[in-house]
Amino acid sequence: MTDFLRRKLIQAAGSAAALGPFAIGSVSAQQKGDIVIAASQPITGIFAFAGTAMNNGLNDFVLWKNANGGVAGRKLRYVSEDSGFKLDQGVAIFKKLMASEKPSFFYGDSTQWAKAVAQDAVAAGTIMTSSTSLASSMADPTGMPQHFVPGPIYGSMHEILMEYIAKTWSKSDKPKIAYVYADTEFGRDGIPAGKARAEKLGLPIVTEIVTKQAGIDVAPEVAKLRRARPDIVIFQGYILAPMPEFVRQMREAGLQSQVMGTAWGLDKPAYDALGAMGESLAGVSPYRYGHETDSTMINAMRDFGAKNRPDMKNISPFYISSWLSGMVFAEVADRCIKANKPLTLPNMKAALESMKEWDSGGIFGTLVDLSKHQAPVGRIYRYEPKTKTMEPASSWLKV
Repeated sequence: MTDFLRRKLIQAAGSAAALGPFAIGSVSAQQKGDIVIAASQPITGIFAFAGTAMNNGLNDFVLWKNANGGVAGRKLRYVSEDSGFKLDQGVAIFKKLMASEKPSFFYGDSTQWAKAVAQDAVAAGTIMTSSTSLASSMADPTGMPQHFVPGPIYGSMHEILMEYIAKTWSKSDKPKIAYVYADTEFGRDGIPAGKARAEKLGLPIVTEIVTKQAGIDVAPEVAKLRRARPDIVIFQGYILAPMPEFVRQMREAGLQSQVMGTAWGLDKPAYDALGAMGESLAGVSPYRYGHETDSTMINAMRDFGAKNRPDMKNISPFYISSWLSGMVFAEVADRCIKANKPLTLPNMKAALESMKEWDSGGIFGTLVDLSKHQAPVGRIYRYEPKTKTMEPASSWLKV
């Protein structure tokens, strides 16, 4: 944590203690009326397919929660604007809505956004943030005290993946693993943790291939894979392309490697595209999928969508992730209100860190510990060609 952030957090804590239940000004305003959740969402632009789902998920959670009594008798109110996945626009939305709406919670569109607003968020002392990002740097109770990750960070997912591989492959003939990842923060994140866990488990990483995010000639990279002949190829940092072209050329080169990934790389566009090629994509998902029926909360999403979004044929992980963030926001607010504490950052951070056995309604298949500002659990899923869905291939794993 920078000296600036540390000073501001201490000042906020001191102010909250001094004001207590008789706080005035912005803190007083938070103790009555609606609890505001604001958002900067990429509803247009290159990530509109995800941003629309995230905006719908958080909006729908607020409507569902209010229909089920709200938070300690108070209503939630959701306000959002379109960032277009542009950092300057997202930061401007944060400043605008902070001034006009006085939110207690704010949801953003990226790792960069969360970092860019961090100093202002901590200085305000009245806001908690989250975002779609699962970046390792976002789960930092000291350096990013105002922020939480709605799931496991990428490092945790790669560790879970290595543990699964070690347990399910022959111990006498350990599989050779290749990493293929984009030269972006999204792509690089989690790889060091995965490599460290692989070394600990005696799993050989035989090659690493780093590519541009787009516009890639994969032929030279497939040649490297052919020389290394891995049993497993793990992709990171892609949502779809260039995975299908990689796999097509790998098969043409005689490679039968199992294709694996994490989180957003296991969404419907990826498993549909690879499934159409006869491939069985597998990997670590932070959440149950939208078609599963053994989660009361995902069932609630599906019921809400059937009544209010009849055109929504698939509940995407982006929708689930933002709905889940809304659940955490609501739980933090509920714990503060029931303890008769104002919604200040120190109080909200303490409430979040008290969530050590939190029930997500089955979005995670086990009680989760959010005290480290992430939920380090995940499950291996594998594509099932008969149903054209991702189905469980393991129990829920923790690291």
